[in-house]
Amino acid sequence: MSAEMRRSSSALVPIKNIERELICPICKELFTHPLILPCQHSVCHKCVRELLMLNHEDSFDAGSECSLPGSPRSRVPSPSMERLDRLVRSGGSRGSISSPGWRRGSVTPRVTTIACPGCQHDIDLGERGISMLFRNFTLESIVERYRQAARAAIAIMCNICKPPQQQEATKSCMDCKASYCNECFKLHHPWGTPKAQHEYVGPTTNFRPKVLMCPEHEMEKVNMYCEVCKRPVCHLCKLGGSHANHKVTSMSSAYKILKEKLAKSIHYLISKEDQVRTQITDLDLLISQTEENGQLAERQANEHFERLFETLQERKSEMLRSIEQSRNRRLDQLKTQVEEYQGMLENSGLVGYAQEVLKETDQSCFVQTAKQLHVRIQKATESLRTFHPSADPCFDEFVLNTSREETLLKEMCFGGVPDPPLIDLSQSRVYNEAAICWRLSDDHLPTDHHMLEYRRLGGPSQSPAQENGEDSGVWRTTDRVYGPSTVVCDLEPDSLYSFRVRSCRNSMFSPYSPEVTFHTPPAPTFGFLFSDKCGFSTERLILNKRRDTVESAAGMAFLLAAERVQTGSYIGLDYIIGDTGISQGRHYWAFKVEPQSYMVKVGVASDSKLLEWFHNPRDTSSPRYDHDSGHDSGSEDACYELSQPFTLLTVGMGRLFIPKASSSSSVSTAAAPAGDPGNRVLPMPQRMGVCLDYEACRVYFYDADTMRCLYERQVDCSGTMYPAFGLMGGGKVQLEEFLTAKRLTF
Repeated sequence: MSAEMRRSSSALVPIKNIERELICPICKELFTHPLILPCQHSVCHKCVRELLMLNHEDSFDAGSECSLPGSPRSRVPSPSMERLDRLVRSGGSRGSISSPGWRRGSVTPRVTTIACPGCQHDIDLGERGISMLFRNFTLESIVERYRQAARAAIAIMCNICKPPQQQEATKSCMDCKASYCNECFKLHHPWGTPKAQHEYVGPTTNFRPKVLMCPEHEMEKVNMYCEVCKRPVCHLCKLGGSHANHKVTSMSSAYKILKEKLAKSIHYLISKEDQVRTQITDLDLLISQTEENGQLAERQANEHFERLFETLQERKSEMLRSIEQSRNRRLDQLKTQVEEYQGMLENSGLVGYAQEVLKETDQSCFVQTAKQLHVRIQKATESLRTFHPSADPCFDEFVLNTSREETLLKEMCFGGVPDPPLIDLSQSRVYNEAAICWRLSDDHLPTDHHMLEYRRLGGPSQSPAQENGEDSGVWRTTDRVYGPSTVVCDLEPDSLYSFRVRSCRNSMFSPYSPEVTFHTPPAPTFGFLFSDKCGFSTERLILNKRRDTVESAAGMAFLLAAERVQTGSYIGLDYIIGDTGISQGRHYWAFKVEPQSYMVKVGVASDSKLLEWFHNPRDTSSPRYDHDSGHDSGSEDACYELSQPFTLLTVGMGRLFIPKASSSSSVSTAAAPAGDPGNRVLPMPQRMGVCLDYEACRVYFYDADTMRCLYERQVDCSGTMYPAFGLMGGGKVQLEEFLTAKRLTF
C-alpha cells in the first residue's frame, strides 16, 4: 500500500471509530444541537430541556421540537398557555418561575439547577437558564462529518438546480447557508463581488454561525477567554459582568495555547500506541480470567450451599424422627394406662373378673385364685388414689432454638469480606454537623470505600409526624467515603442520633460496626477564636498561633505581683474573650479545660461588663475586690443577683463548682440541694458546652459528651454578649476544633 493510501485510510478510520465520543449521555444517540455545560460536558439541547422540565415535575408537549437556531443560544418554543399557567402556579423545588424570567419564545426558569449526566455535579444555570449555554459547534461539525461518512452513498444535492436537472452539490456556503454544484456556485459567487469572499466548505447540511455571540450580551461577539470559568466571554462580561474580577486572555492566545496542549496530548497518545495495544491485550486477558474465575467461584459457592442444604436436611430428618419416636412411645404408654383404668369399671376388665371370682364356692379354689387377684386390686386402688399419667404430654425438651445458627448464617461471608470498622468515640464529634471517624483492624486489607448510615432516635423538638414514626428511626446512607471519616450535615438540634459504618471491598460489604449514639447540642454551633486584642494579658497568658488554645503561665510577673500583696490576699483573674459577639439567636460552643488547671472561670459576659473588667483599676490588697475572682473555688458565686450582665462557672483541680443561688434567683441545677456545699461540687467533664439564648436571656452549661445540663440561670443580655474565660495560676483552655475550623479556613 502506498504512503498516500495509508494516509487516506488513517484519515478515515478515526471518523468511523469515534462514535462513542459523539453519543449524548442522556438519549444515547448522536448529539443534536449539543450545548456545553459549565463543567465542559455536552448534552443535546432537547435533553437539557427535558431535564429542566423534570425538575418542575412537568414535561413539554410530545410534538414540540426545537427550531434550528441560528445563534449560539438555542431558543425553545413556548408551550400552550394552559401548560404555562400550570407551571407558573406549581413553581418548583429546584427553581422559581416568575414573569420577569419569561419571554414569549422561552420557557426557561429564572433559577434552575440540573445534574450533569457526565460528572453528576449540580449545574446552576442561573436566571437565564438554557440561554446562558453555548452551542458546541465544533462537536456539531464532527457529528455531521460522521453522519456523512456513515451515509457516503447518500449525496447532498444542489439547492439551486431544479429537478430533473438537479446536480450533486460540491460546495456549501456558510454565509448563504446553502449547497451548490460547481456551475451554480460560480453563478451566485462571481469574482469581483462581495459574495466571492464568502466562506465555503464541503457539502454539508450543518450551517453554523460564522461568529460566536455572547449568551449574556446578545449583540456582542466573544473575543476573550475566562481562565477561571473556562469559557469564552465578551468585553462587557469583563468590564462589568460576572467575569469582572476573573483572569482573562485574548481568544487568539487561548486558541494557540489550547491547540498546542491538545496537539501535544494527541501526539503523546499516538506515540504510545504500541503500549496501549499491549495494555488492551492484557485487559482482554483479565476479562477472560474474570469470567472464568467468576464462574468457578459461583460453582464452588453453589456446592457449599448444596452441602449445607444436605446437612440441614439430614438434621431435619433426624430431629423430626426423634420427635416422632418420643410421641409414639408416650402415646403407647398413655393408651395402656387408659386400658388399665377401663378395667376398673364395673362388668369389665379387672373388676368384672373379680366379680366372677367371687362366685366361686369352693374354698380351696377361691383362695388359690383370690390371693393374686387381691394384689392386683390393691395396686389398682393405690393408682386410683395417687393418679399420675404414665407419660408427659409436654415436648419442651424438643423446642429448637436456631437464633445462634441464624446469626451465623446471616454473618456467613466469603473469605475476602473486610472486617467491620469501629467508630472512634474519642475522635468523633457531633454538633449541628457530625464529624464521624472510624478505625480499621490492624491487619486489615485495603478497602474500596465505606458507607456510613445514621438515624434519628428522637428528641424534644420532634414534630407530631416524627413522633408517630414517619421520620424517626429510618436509616439514611451517606455517599461513598474513601477515607476514615466523613461529615454529616443538617442534623436536628437537641436530638439523639445513632451511627454505624461498614466497609466494602470488591463489591462485598463487611458487617455493620456496633451502633454508637450521640446527642446533638440544643442550638447551632457558634464559631469563634480567642481575641488577642481586647484586654489580653501577654504577660500572664500564652495564646497559640491558631488562637484556639490559651494557657495561664505563672511566670515572673505573677511572682512580683504576689510579693506586693498583703497576707491573705490573692492575685486576680486574667480574662480572655472570643473575637465574635452575640446579639441575637441561640448559640452553642464547646471547649476542654485541662484537668490539672488550678482555676478557670467559663461563661458569658456583656461588652459593658468586659469594659469594667479590663479598664477599671484593681485593688489586689483586698481578697473581695472582685465579685468573680474565685479565689476560694466558687464560694463568692453564692450571692448572684437575679439578672447580671455576666455568668461565670468555676472549674478547677478536676472539679466543677455549682454556684449557690440566692432565694430570688431564677436558676436550675442538676446537682443536689444547694444548702450542702459538698453536693454543689461535681466532677469536671472532659468537655464542657455553653448555650446562650439571647432572646430568652438565659445561659446553660452542659457536659458536652452526654449533653446533660449541669447548670442554667438568667443573664442580662442588654448588650453584645461574648464567650468569656478567666484563668488564674496554672490553667489551660482549648476550643473544640469544629468551632475554629471555619474561622481558621476563612
